[in-house]
Amino acid sequence: MKLSTSCFAVSALLLSGSFNVAAKDSISFLAFGDGGYHPDYPKTKHIKKPKNKLQFIEAERADWLEDHRPIEEFNHAPIYVYPGTEIATEDTGAAAVGKAMATLCERKACEFGIQLGDNIYPDGADANDGKDDQKRMNDLILGPLKPLFKNNKELVVYSALGNHDWKTSRKGVKLQTQWMANQPNFHMDKRGYYSYKMGEAGNDVEFFVLDTNMLLSGQHYYEIPLAKDGSEQGLATALAHGHAEVEDIEIHESPVNGEDHKQLAWLAKGLKTSTAKWKIVYGHHILWSIGGTKYDEGHVLRRLILPELCQYADAYIAGHEHDLELLTDDCSRVMPGNNKPKLPLIISGAASKMRGTHTPFSQQQEKRYPEYDLIWAKSFIWGFAHIELDNRSDSLNVSFYTTPHDKSGQVIPEASFSFKHRSE
Repeated sequence: MKLSTSCFAVSALLLSGSFNVAAKDSISFLAFGDGGYHPDYPKTKHIKKPKNKLQFIEAERADWLEDHRPIEEFNHAPIYVYPGTEIATEDTGAAAVGKAMATLCERKACEFGIQLGDNIYPDGADANDGKDDQKRMNDLILGPLKPLFKNNKELVVYSALGNHDWKTSRKGVKLQTQWMANQPNFHMDKRGYYSYKMGEAGNDVEFFVLDTNMLLSGQHYYEIPLAKDGSEQGLATALAHGHAEVEDIEIHESPVNGEDHKQLAWLAKGLKTSTAKWKIVYGHHILWSIGGTKYDEGHVLRRLILPELCQYADAYIAGHEHDLELLTDDCSRVMPGNNKPKLPLIISGAASKMRGTHTPFSQQQEKRYPEYDLIWAKSFIWGFAHIELDNRSDSLNVSFYTTPHDKSGQVIPEASFSFKHRSE
């Protein structure tokens, strides 16, 4: 029902002359992630161990140096001070991004949206903080997007789950999927992973939405800090120096009855048998990035899904890193000798929080992994992506937008790129 109403709304706009491109010629959508943060729902440590503004910034600086990042590149997110106190925390850009997306969609076609997880910070629904979960989800998921829905009443956002959505319990995940089932402008399958199609047969797209937290929770892997030059330490070296820590998987996150393996089989079969012209996969966790803190997860996720993506998909879209990035993988490691165009990897995780990139790590990645290329990135910003599948030129066009720290919601175009259709 949501698919048909969304398509009807787009058709109505086309008939009214709002857009000049016929529906069959182009499919356009928003991509944004990590939007579920607001200081009204803080991390427990920021309340139990409060810091004033200067102390908060100094702690950010200490973390920056501990990660071996160049001090001359140090920056931080805008600071929010709780009224009547000196307690400081990171401010949110969620409402500003929502306003900016609404403004953009007055100028460009936005048929639907994809939400890339971490829809609720910091602990998902069912957090042990005494707050009402319905209000929590109304505030964190729906609230920032009200300007978008006001102008596009039939627009539907197709959501993925992130690690923060899983943080507290399986009950919390269920509460979120049930909440979305009752919202006309949101969709999420109760399993957490699902597929859907958009567009007309022959010029359509099939999306495969992953629950990447479920996939990673079924794996045993280590969190390993970077070396001083920004390079990755080997596991043996890290273990020898006592640096490697097993990734902490909570009991409730552990896959039940092989659900992670079922999801992988579902993805492989779905991509292989899909009759859609375009095939796009999205989920919360990254495959590659230059943030410098998520690369262990990237190694694991590439091993799990990259061969299938390289063979069948046109792009992979993620959040998790609180920045905007565009990278590619030429698939030579998993498909030696292939002649397909490079696989675009789009990261749009700056919808409420922001983070810096790790320049030395980025440089080391370029040296170590010939299959990988960094095309563009911007950090310490709030922003989102707009993606167009152009069936006239058989190209995927991605544009990145930011909005200022003053929370005005102004739309700032940053960069645009085009990739050739790669799936058969």
